[in-house]
Amino acid sequence: MRPRSSPPAGEDAGGTEIIVAAPGWRRTVPRAELIAARAAGAAGVAATIVLADDRAVRRLNARHRGIDRATNVLSFAPAGPGMPGELVLALGTVRREAAAARRRPGDHLAHLVVHGCLHLLGHDHQQAGEARAMEQAEARVLARIGVPNPWRGAR
Repeated sequence: MRPRSSPPAGEDAGGTEIIVAAPGWRRTVPRAELIAARAAGAAGVAATIVLADDRAVRRLNARHRGIDRATNVLSFAPAGPGMPGELVLALGTVRREAAAARRRPGDHLAHLVVHGCLHLLGHDHQQAGEARAMEQAEARVLARIGVPNPWRGAR
């Protein structure tokens, strides 16, 4: 059974459920549940967010996308009308990416939750124009919760 967690009392996650499946998240990102819930709320998405490890994400990525490696976040569309979508994040990958970018792990977690939520809302980044529009949307949402723009200086 996966440990389940809800945002602290007084925080409205807008119907978002946070599941901490890899306990290392709490050591790497104190208040990871709150950060994830706030990011989803700022994006205007109710979702189930699973904070998993790289092994679990690798299995899901291989099964659903045919790519046999971990990725930072996977987004799964709602199973039916009125149901939440699901995001699954890989702890080791998120930790490595944050370190490589010299970003706080909590800020990177927030960014990836927003990124996944935008996918659930229909955004994509396969084409250059789509990618730029998605980056701008991410920056706007992150600004609402006080997270620095991850794209500033990235080009």
